[in-house]
Amino acid sequence: MNKAILERILMGFKGWTGCSMGDVLGVDPNSATADHVRNLGWKEVMQLFHAAVTPKMDALNGEYNAEVLDVGVLAFLASFISHNLFGPGHWDGKGFKPLKEARGWGYNIFSGKNGSGPARVRKMNTRLGMSRIDDRDSFHLDYSVHNKGFVKTMRDEIRQINPDLFIGMGYLGEATGPLTPAPFILHGKPSPWKGPDE
Repeated sequence: MNKAILERILMGFKGWTGCSMGDVLGVDPNSATADHVRNLGWKEVMQLFHAAVTPKMDALNGEYNAEVLDVGVLAFLASFISHNLFGPGHWDGKGFKPLKEARGWGYNIFSGKNGSGPARVRKMNTRLGMSRIDDRDSFHLDYSVHNKGFVKTMRDEIRQINPDLFIGMGYLGEATGPLTPAPFILHGKPSPWKGPDE
């Protein structure tokens, strides 16, 4: 295997170097935008996730725009799964509703096919707890209760950069998935919760 590719895969093992979000982004995290994150490479995105803050359960409330980041050796595969296999159309966002201090639920939002409106499906439970990527807490998304097939094994972890910008890591399965996560962002002011279609 190419040494550069192996190094990028192993970044998940190396963990946090201790840098701050500002060090990675080059700007104050409070003024960071989606563009600042889009301009980062794989190593920087991983360091940003490690440095980012564990959001409180009510920090994610409503519907958010989302996008897969085009970084990492599995970027093409992550994008293909997100937009073609995960739901009924292009993956565009997530909706969240906190229920308790450390638990909630939500759904994913997809562009409708053939000009139809958005589809709000692929429900998930949310909770706060220890990350499987590092030794800190994350905001977890668990698809196992509401879904079947490969989606049942999906897990996401989210951390906060500022109130309008979050960085997430998605993976399939509890064993090897966290070693090669697929990064994504949630960004923008949330729109009101509408509830899932099913």
